[in-house]
Amino acid sequence: MDYGFVKVASAIPSVRVADCRYNVEQMLPIIKEAEEKNIEILAFPELSITSYSCADLFQQQLLLKEAEKGVARLLKETLNYNIIIIIGIPIPFAGTLLNCAVVIHNGEIMGAVPKSFLPGYSEFNEERWFTSGKEVAEGTKIKLCEQEIELHQLQLFRTPSCTFGIEICEDIWGPNPPGIQLALQGAEILFNLSASNELAGKHKNLVEMCRQHSIRCIAGYIYSSCGFGESSTDLVFAGNAMIFEKGAILEKSKRFCMESQLMISEIDVDYLRHCRMVNTTFAASRNDFLSRTVAITNIEQKINNTCELTRKFIQNPFIPSADVLDEICEEIFSIQTAGLAKRLQHTNSQNCVIGISGGLDSTLALLVAVHTCDLLKKERSTITGVTMPGFGTTDRTYRNAIRLMEELGITLMEVPIKNACIQHFKDIDHDINVHDVTYENAQARERTQILMDISNKKNGLVIGTGDLSELALGWATYNGDHMSMYSVNASVPKTLVQHLVRWYAKNIASETVRTTLLDIVETPISPELIPADKNGNIKQKTEDLVGPYELHDFFLYHFINNGYTPRKLYFIARNTFKEKYDNETIKKWLTTFIRRFFTQQFKRSCMPDGPKVCNCSLSPRGDWKMPSDASYALWINECNEL
Repeated sequence: MDYGFVKVASAIPSVRVADCRYNVEQMLPIIKEAEEKNIEILAFPELSITSYSCADLFQQQLLLKEAEKGVARLLKETLNYNIIIIIGIPIPFAGTLLNCAVVIHNGEIMGAVPKSFLPGYSEFNEERWFTSGKEVAEGTKIKLCEQEIELHQLQLFRTPSCTFGIEICEDIWGPNPPGIQLALQGAEILFNLSASNELAGKHKNLVEMCRQHSIRCIAGYIYSSCGFGESSTDLVFAGNAMIFEKGAILEKSKRFCMESQLMISEIDVDYLRHCRMVNTTFAASRNDFLSRTVAITNIEQKINNTCELTRKFIQNPFIPSADVLDEICEEIFSIQTAGLAKRLQHTNSQNCVIGISGGLDSTLALLVAVHTCDLLKKERSTITGVTMPGFGTTDRTYRNAIRLMEELGITLMEVPIKNACIQHFKDIDHDINVHDVTYENAQARERTQILMDISNKKNGLVIGTGDLSELALGWATYNGDHMSMYSVNASVPKTLVQHLVRWYAKNIASETVRTTLLDIVETPISPELIPADKNGNIKQKTEDLVGPYELHDFFLYHFINNGYTPRKLYFIARNTFKEKYDNETIKKWLTTFIRRFFTQQFKRSCMPDGPKVCNCSLSPRGDWKMPSDASYALWINECNEL
C-alpha cells in the first residue's frame, strides 16, 4: 500500500480434524476475500491444512501426503493472486517431522519455516511427533509440491513494502523467541501461526505477551490461533486473530466463534522504521545477532497504490481512553507536582508567583502549585496569584480568576496593566488604536515583567503556565509569557489540559472550587489581548486565529512521535476527521502547523525547564533538537502539492 502502510490479515477458518480437503475448501474463500480486499499478507493458524489436534495421526503417511496435496491445491487456486499467504503444515524431513509455516505467493512456495521450540508438557506433547527446526542445518533445501524451497528457522521474506518473519506458537513463550532475532535482522512485521487452547485467565496473559513482544521488537505482530473444529477431547480452542503494532492492538477477533473470521488492519511500516531509527537501544542490540545466519527470500509482489484504511486513528492521541483517564491524569498531575517540589527545594524559594488569567493553562499551573505546597506542608499563602487585567480582559475570566484564588486560599494581587502599557506606547510612539503584534506583545511582556519583579521581591519562583501545543505553534510572546523560572505545563498538550482540570475538579476540589473550575473549562481559549466585543464577550479566540487545537495536537503527535510527512499527516487526518472538517480546512491548518512549527523553533531553543509528562516533549535539552533557522521548504512544498 501507499503511505507506508502494509495491509495484513489474520484468518481463523473452521476445520475438521485430519480432513485436509475440507480444510483447504474452508481456506479458499477466505483467501479470495482477502485478495479482493487488497490484503498483502494473510496468515492462517498453526498446522491449518491438517488441523492442529491430529495427535498420533501425524505419523500416518496418508495424512502427510494429503497435506501436501492440500498445498498443491492452494498453489493452483492462487496462481494469479497477488496476496502472500502463510499456512501451516507438517513436513517430513530426513526421517523426522517438522511443524512448519509455508509462505505462498502467486502459485509458488517462497520458503518454509520450521517451529523452533516444541512444547513437551502434557497438553501439547509435540515432541512425540515433531522435531525442532533448530536441528535443521543452514542452507537446507527441500522439495515440496515439486518445488525446491529454502527450509530455515530464521528466514526473512522481503517484499517491496516490508520485510517479515515468522514464529510458530510456542516460539513466543520462550525466553529467547526467534522473533527478536528476526526483528534485529530486519523483520518489520512478525507473524505467529499458533494453536493455543483456552484456560481461565490465560487469554489476558496471551494478549499482553503479544503486545509486549511487539513493543520489544518494535514491530507489527500478527497472531493467528486455531478455533472451532479442533478436537475437544481434552482441550478447547477458541480462535484468536490479533493484530498489534508496537504495543497497540489494532484488531482482535471474537473468541469462541463458530464461524470463520478474517481480521484486517494496516501496519504502519514507516512508523516502525522511524521508531527503530531513533531507538539507539534497538540498534545497539543488533550486534548480538549479526553473526547469526538468516536466510533471505525476496518476493516480487505487486504494490497496490490505492490506500484504503480499515484501522482507525484516534482524534485525540494525547488523551487516554476513558477506562484509564483518571489514572493517567493523576499520574501526570503527580509528575508535575514532584517536579515543582524538587525545584522549590533546590532553589530554596519561599514563594511561588503565578499570573492568573482565568484561563485553562494558568488554572492548571495554580492547581499544581497548591498541591505542591500541601505536599511540602507549606502555607498556601506562599503562593502569590497575580491577576493583571488589560485591554482584552473580560468579566467572565476576571471573575473566575479572583474567585479561584480566593477559594484556594492563596495570596491575591491585582496589578492592572492598562496605564503602564499606555505609557509604554507613548514612549515607543505606537498608536494605541493599532491593534497589531506590538500592541499585543507589549501587554504580554508587561505582565511577565510584573511577575518577575514580584518574584524577586518575595524570594519566589515564577511558575510558567504555557503548554506543549503553544510551544509547538510558537503561540507565546518571546520573553513574555514564553518565559518563566519553571514551566509545569511545558509538555502537557492543550487538548489534555482541560481533562486534567476536570479530573482535579471531580476528584480533589471542594464543591465551590469545582464550580469555578468547570466554568473555566467551558471558557473559550483566548490570550485576551484585544478589547472585548460590545457585549463584553471574548473577541479574540485563539482557535479562530491558529486553528483547532485538536488538529494541531494530532499533527504534533504524529509529526514528532512517528516522523510522518505532511502528505501522510493529511491522509490520516482526512480519514480521522472526515465528519468534522473538510479537506481544504485540514490542509489549511496543516500548512499553518508546519510553517509555525519551523519558524518558531527559536522560542523552544531557550525555553525554561519543566517536567516531561507525556511521550512527546519539545525540550531542546533532551527531546527535540532542531536548528532555529532550519528551512521548512521541503515540508511546505509537500503541503502545497496536496
